[in-house]
Amino acid sequence: MSSTLHEPVSGKKADGVFRGVAYACGILILVVLAAVAVFLLVQAWPLIGGNQADVSETIASFTGGRSTNFWSYVGPLFFGTVLVAALALVIAFFVSIGIALFISHYAPKKLATVLSGVVDLLAAIPSVIYGLWGGLVLVPSIYPFWNWVAETLGWIPLFSGPAANPPRTVATVALVLAIMILPIITSMARDIFQQTPKLLEEAALGLGATKWEMIKLAVLPFGRSGVISASMLGLGRALGETMAVLMILAPGMRYSIHLLQASQNQTIAANIAAQYPEANALGVSVLIGTGLVLFVITFLVNLAARRITSKASVKK
Repeated sequence: MSSTLHEPVSGKKADGVFRGVAYACGILILVVLAAVAVFLLVQAWPLIGGNQADVSETIASFTGGRSTNFWSYVGPLFFGTVLVAALALVIAFFVSIGIALFISHYAPKKLATVLSGVVDLLAAIPSVIYGLWGGLVLVPSIYPFWNWVAETLGWIPLFSGPAANPPRTVATVALVLAIMILPIITSMARDIFQQTPKLLEEAALGLGATKWEMIKLAVLPFGRSGVISASMLGLGRALGETMAVLMILAPGMRYSIHLLQASQNQTIAANIAAQYPEANALGVSVLIGTGLVLFVITFLVNLAARRITSKASVKK
């Protein structure tokens, strides 16, 4: 009898402890985010509040004298970062959705299990491995294809030639980044598609829909918000990727959309890694300032993803 009376009390205590732990975890995330922002601001303060003549001299040393202003320095880096990441997402998105649908609704069970394991394994490969593969294997072998693209589609500014040889270009880097983020998007989309209520699928098939029509009417609308979240997660990784870009791309500081030409663009993360070893104290502050810009970009991308996902959930 006494044990029965004590059960609600212990249950309430457990609920209270769990609630406290959950709140603490949620607050910890905010604290970490704030700590990162404060660290970046403090480390970049010499750039903001220091001697601007010294800052201009440092930036000139980074750019070979082509720029002495921080915003004119970070502008091409911002453009290159967004260009490379967006192109990688465009390449990876539709392929990822196709693979996820094949695994969840078309492949035999044994094959789907094997493919799921392969996708999860690819998601765990370090970026430096992709960079080595891209620099040592893809770059030497993909030139004929890029040359054909330049000759066939050269009338489009994006593909105007001549194609660089070796092709250490935005197109090659975007292809490698697309392969890197493809498993992330595929894995999340697969899990979401597999959670589609069977009742919805059976209802669509019962009304005479083909399998593709059932996917279009039931599966894709159900997984819309999750697919958007997966895409933004992949985009976030592409925005911050360092080693693969550093090992493949021939850097440039231009606002260029010529994807097949070398020395056109550079990303913020790769530029930090390239310049950091030889930077003095003020140079490090300048580089951290560009990192702060990347931090803001990533934060805005995730904020936009949350809003898009919320709207998609409401429509669903």
